Amino acid sequence: MSYPETYKYTKEHEWVNAEDGSGTIGITDHAQHELGDIVFVDLPKVGTKLQKGDTLGSVESVKAVSDIYCPVSGEVTAVNELLTTSPEKLNSDPHGEAWLAKVTLTSPGEINELLSAADYQKYVGDE
Repeated sequence: MSYPETYKYTKEHEWVNAEDGSGTIGITDHAQHELGDIVFVDLPKVGTKLQKGDTLGSVESVKAVSDIYCPVSGEVTAVNELLTTSPEKLNSDPHGEAWLAKVTLTSPGEINELLSAADYQKYVGDE
């Protein structure tokens, strides 16, 4: 799997694609692979204010329930309703159609603290 170069990544296996003061957040291909078949996704409510590292929601698979952490601080402006009826999309398209939430960035500089695609790939290769 290739990781989009324009995204930034966390060591907890989330990604954020920041553009024009907002960020789209999801989990990485590595995360969905480790989780296995995803059966349920718990998403935040629009309007929720989150700090970097706060729990954004959770993903339940046949193996486990895992918290998803917000990679940047912001206010939730949208959630991916597709995942409420088709959580398995996270297994097939984690970097595209299966994004989790969109936020307005309150501390845009936090993006610079995250891993590049190359650094993330090296990190998961070392795990």
